[in-house]
Amino acid sequence: MPNITPEITLSARNLTRRFGNHLVIHNVSLELKRGEVLGLLGHNGAGKTTTLQMLTGCLLPNSGEIEICGISLLRKPTLAKAHLGYLPETPPLYRELSVNDYLTFAARLRGMESAAVAEALAQTRQRCGLEAVSKKIIGTLSKGYQQRVGIAQAIIHRPAVIVLDEPTIGLDPVQIRGIRSLIRELGDTHSVILSTHLLSEVESVCDRVEIMQHGKLIYGDTSAHMQQHGSVSGFTISLRNPPPLSVLEGIAGISHVEQLSATQFRVLHAPDHNPKGELLTLAEQQGWQLEQLTPLQATLEDVFVKITDTEKNAAGETK
Repeated sequence: MPNITPEITLSARNLTRRFGNHLVIHNVSLELKRGEVLGLLGHNGAGKTTTLQMLTGCLLPNSGEIEICGISLLRKPTLAKAHLGYLPETPPLYRELSVNDYLTFAARLRGMESAAVAEALAQTRQRCGLEAVSKKIIGTLSKGYQQRVGIAQAIIHRPAVIVLDEPTIGLDPVQIRGIRSLIRELGDTHSVILSTHLLSEVESVCDRVEIMQHGKLIYGDTSAHMQQHGSVSGFTISLRNPPPLSVLEGIAGISHVEQLSATQFRVLHAPDHNPKGELLTLAEQQGWQLEQLTPLQATLEDVFVKITDTEKNAAGETK
């Protein structure tokens, strides 16, 4: 069967949501492309879960439009939801059922014909690493396996779009690694949007990032560009026989030098004037004995704090 999934699998335009008189989601617009893993990043309480509930049809927006594979979720919810798989923050599991029985139930609930269920069940068990526990009662499984069952129910009908809300919360490091590997694999054949407040999650599985704060999307880019957003022009150097600090500060292009230890320095320079070459030449000529030079690189945590603090300060100024 040919792949008829459109290039844009999910489109949301100008979504708003109120609880009483309180506006909690402010004109949120985003798109999800085929074969993409999009991370919705933000602090707890930023509005991520409310947004995902609207994107999956579990919560009606007060205004705005949502399309799944070109189908209006608001006007044709049943047809649109056929292309959706959803794992809420608390997996919707029947703990008294076996894994096989629950996933069979989930497939039939999604409208799959009986003849197609057996094959879908076998493929989904294999993809989610559930073959060894397929006959076990869900309530007896570890949280990591229960999370895998939750993802399995979201993908058993082969949806174009998979929505995961905090998929690794509460798991141990080994379980987290397994779930992240599974999400990355799902991104090869589906479109995935996941919410998280864990920066390591974004770094390890997401192609693109949208940052949410106070119900607004405040930044969007690829995860690689996000890391570059907070990059600093500079490097750390180790000199076994260093000169006085004033000598390093006097090198053309160097704007600041911070001494970290007797032999290690943090050097900042103008973005368009990298003094590395001159520094290497001087180190050799003057016998400074350069041992190490490492470019400075901002962590995702640095970038996230910078972006959210900038937005918070700007919002404070406009009040």
